Amino acid sequence: MFSIGDKIIYPMYGAGIIESIEEKQVLGERKKYYIINMIISQIEISIPIDNICKLGIRYIIDENQVDEIISILKHENIDIEEKWNKRYRDNMDKIKTGDIYEIAIVVRDLIAQDRKKGLSAGEKKMLSEAKDMISSELSLVLDKDTQEIKNLIEMWVNID
Repeated sequence: MFSIGDKIIYPMYGAGIIESIEEKQVLGERKKYYIINMIISQIEISIPIDNICKLGIRYIIDENQVDEIISILKHENIDIEEKWNKRYRDNMDKIKTGDIYEIAIVVRDLIAQDRKKGLSAGEKKMLSEAKDMISSELSLVLDKDTQEIKNLIEMWVNID
């Protein structure tokens, strides 16, 4: 399925690069594992190869898809849910998919909400994590530093 050097997305954790494939014995059972170096957290994680589909792990987007992400971030016609708890649940559902388009919508909407009325502590944390996820993927696609991508995201979201 994946090979060493592949750039992947692990939903809720962001982008990573498969560093190796190792066989390990866990609880008396031998399995093959992908060893993945995660971009944002700088940690190395092991994922059993047979769990990859269940976890929703996917390849990063192509460079030609970046314009679509930027377009989502720049889109100004936003109808933001007023009730913070419903907004939080809806946004968490989008983030859990690992779909960069859904995460871009969450980032855009939370930045807009923060600029208009502010965010709860939970939403501030959610925004930070969503930005980490999208910036880790875009940094691999565009070969740029994650902080540079975060700065670009703030610039692209031009909703005041």
